[in-house]
Amino acid sequence: MAGSNAIRGARVGSGPMGEMDHGARADRVQISYWDALGNETIRYFAADVPSEDIPEQIDCPTSGLPAGRDKANPPMLPKNEPYKTHLAYVKERRTEEEAKELLEQALVKLRTRRGTARAKS
Repeated sequence: MAGSNAIRGARVGSGPMGEMDHGARADRVQISYWDALGNETIRYFAADVPSEDIPEQIDCPTSGLPAGRDKANPPMLPKNEPYKTHLAYVKERRTEEEAKELLEQALVKLRTRRGTARAKS
């Protein structure tokens, strides 16, 4: 027969503290959050947590959208920009003249910074 350290009938890992000390039966408050699609998420917080420490918005685990505590006015859906094709990006490119002007402006700024850095040294 193999021996063990556990006392018969004792829970493993219970130790001298009871469940109340571990927080399993601690006083809690239930807060509901709603997202724009109508999904409800319930979170529990300790009863002794001040109300200003409870967040107004969370990320809904169901939809991934922001969820708020106000059921009538949940946070709006984020605005996503439509997908742009490569041709749309090509049309947005600058002309050669604009590119040369930007390059000249950057070089002038760089030269003035280097000139002021050398004068300080």
